[in-house]
Amino acid sequence: MGNQLDRITHLNYSELPTGDPSGLEKDELRVGVAYFFSDEEEEVDDRTPSDCGFTKELNPAEEGPFSVSEVEYSAFCCQECIFSKLRENEDLNVYSAKTLLTMCNPGDLLELVATAQAPHWAIYEQDDRVIHLHKGEIRKDSLLEISNGRHGRIVNNRYRYRPLHPDLVMQNAAGHLGLSSEEICWTNAESFAAWCRFGKREFKAGGEAHSAQQQYFLKVHLSGSGVHTLVFRSLEDMIRERRRVDASGILKELSLVNGGKE
Repeated sequence: MGNQLDRITHLNYSELPTGDPSGLEKDELRVGVAYFFSDEEEEVDDRTPSDCGFTKELNPAEEGPFSVSEVEYSAFCCQECIFSKLRENEDLNVYSAKTLLTMCNPGDLLELVATAQAPHWAIYEQDDRVIHLHKGEIRKDSLLEISNGRHGRIVNNRYRYRPLHPDLVMQNAAGHLGLSSEEICWTNAESFAAWCRFGKREFKAGGEAHSAQQQYFLKVHLSGSGVHTLVFRSLEDMIRERRRVDASGILKELSLVNGGKE
C-alpha cells in the first residue's frame, strides 16, 4: 500500500503523508508539504569524455579505474555523519560503463560523473538496464547509452543510512516507472535513486518537518582553501545546493556558517 500511496497524483502545495513505503521507519507517519520543481538537472548531454574533467583524455572503451577532479564533501545531522565523499576514506575512482556493468548487482546505486555537471544517479536493475529520473520522468534505460562515454562508480555507501533489501529497492524504483514531474516529489536523479535505496522520506521535496533542533551541516572540502560549512533546514535543500556546487563550483556565501572556513 505504501508505494500505491506514493503513486497518487500529487498536487502542488498539498499536504501529503510522507511515511516510509517499506514500513521500516519507527516513528509515526508525518504530514509534510510537497513542493514540486522541474527536474533541474540535465547531466546526460552530448559532451565528450574529454570535456568531463578527467585527469587525462579518455577513450570510453578503456576500463579504468580513472581519477576525476571533483569537490569532496561530508554531511552531518545532529552530529551524526549521514554522507561522506572523501578520497581519504573511500575509492573515488571511476570506471567505464562497460566495466561498471561487471561490478553491479540489482539495487546498486550508480553515479555517473563529469566536471561542471551535477552527478547523475540511477538504480541498477539488471542486463545493462537502470531506472532513473531524467528530464522530469522516471524511466528505464540502458546504462551504456545514458553514460554517453562518461565513467561512473557504485555509491552504495555514500549515504550512511541503513539500506533496504535489494528486492525492496527494485520495488521502489520499478513502482514509479513512467511517472512524470507533476506526479512525483523528487527534484533530481540523486534524491530519487537514494530514496529507492534507503526509503527515507527526507529525500522527497517537503518530506520532513522543519524544526529548530534539526539542522543539516554540509562540509565542503575545497583544495587549497580549507573546509567550508553550510547549514540547511532539510536534506533535500542540502542535496540541491551540493549539486549546484558540483555544477558551478561556486558556494553561496550567505549560506556559510560563521564565515565558512574552518
